Amino acid sequence: MLAFMKCKVALIAVGIFGSSIIISAESLKEAATDPTPRPIPDHIVVTWNFDPATSFSVTWRTDTTAKVASGQIALADASPNFVYTMQEVQARTENLVMRDYAANYHSVTFTGLKPASRYCYRVGSKDRRSEWFQITTAAAQPKKFAFIFMGDGQSNLLSLWSRSIREAYRTAPDARFIIHGGDIVTESDSFKLWHEWFTAAGWINAVLPVLLTPGNHDYFHRLTEKRYLTNYWRPQFTLPENGLPELPESNYYVDYQGVRILILNSNERITEQARWLETVLSNNPNRWTVAAFHHPIYSAARMRDQKEIRQAWNPLFEKFHVDLVLNGHDHTYARGHNIGKLREVVDTSTGPVYVVSVSGPKQYELTGERWMERAAENTQLFQVVTVATDTLELRTFTTDGQLYDEFQLVKTANGLNKFIEKKPATPERRFENTLRSEKK
Repeated sequence: MLAFMKCKVALIAVGIFGSSIIISAESLKEAATDPTPRPIPDHIVVTWNFDPATSFSVTWRTDTTAKVASGQIALADASPNFVYTMQEVQARTENLVMRDYAANYHSVTFTGLKPASRYCYRVGSKDRRSEWFQITTAAAQPKKFAFIFMGDGQSNLLSLWSRSIREAYRTAPDARFIIHGGDIVTESDSFKLWHEWFTAAGWINAVLPVLLTPGNHDYFHRLTEKRYLTNYWRPQFTLPENGLPELPESNYYVDYQGVRILILNSNERITEQARWLETVLSNNPNRWTVAAFHHPIYSAARMRDQKEIRQAWNPLFEKFHVDLVLNGHDHTYARGHNIGKLREVVDTSTGPVYVVSVSGPKQYELTGERWMERAAENTQLFQVVTVATDTLELRTFTTDGQLYDEFQLVKTANGLNKFIEKKPATPERRFENTLRSEKK
């Protein structure tokens, strides 16, 4: 059964000096595709609204002339004749008007699918449709898989963040989804910046489902107005609504092949989410648990400390043996475990392992407090997390494809983890031993 459900080339200026090639950021922005919506679908992105084993959701954008849209789906086959077996699902269409911007956002959720099966889909209306994309549903039972984590992209999305997500996909082409750790864009209500993000990711968004948590920059904020999650968030993405009703599609969880993925909104309602966390963690049938949100439990940049979040959420992460906590916000890299009181217990088993990372070009200095076991400054990175029955392995890569950090967790009979350090012997990257800007 298939049904729809939703609670919702241009010139580049190049200067040559000696052997250096300089491409100005401004000229590259001009070279970006026009952000104006058109009748043909763009900004196509796959997410989940329900069970990843039997469903997936697709959201896309058009101009306001495309008022009726649909998605078409079929089991994939090597023969192009799969198109004759397709079924069509009506899309929900939502009009978004923001000052000088207007577009229609369309979304479908394909349900009643077979687990661990490859499907072809396309979206659009009449003769204005996308190409066919392929995607594989999750297995119904625990099974080894990998996913990608991307810390803050935020700025210079098309010119500099694009290489991060593309290298991540090249490194882990069999990954099953991507988690984005917030601060997706630097100005939440800029349709031009959102268009840069979608253009940088390109067709990756259409074949690899994304889970997103909002960062502070994904909230609209001016001194004279109340902060709110950007109005682009919900029309652009079709995400689960099993979290707090007050935080629809920004606080939720997904169960994927033996892992519970917790997505928290660290911008607001911290106490309410703690109560929700306790309920969700106390009724967790999965062997592994991963939490992702924007602001770190343990800060990795100077002059930062998220005390409220740490006090409200971390006791629950420790109590319920959350395995991995993924954060952004601090524009550095840091990874550590057995922090605080855990060090007084035993060093061979862990509470959570905490990872703070950044995939974009905006970079800060590390904090002076050394809680981490591997760290970096002035470095764009991404993480590939591989989960099997008894092991969870995280590898951190630099955007130029170098392995920078690695560890493994082995689940023991008592449910605790044995931590295995596997980080390379290479020196840690700092501003003083990496490329520096020549700007004074």
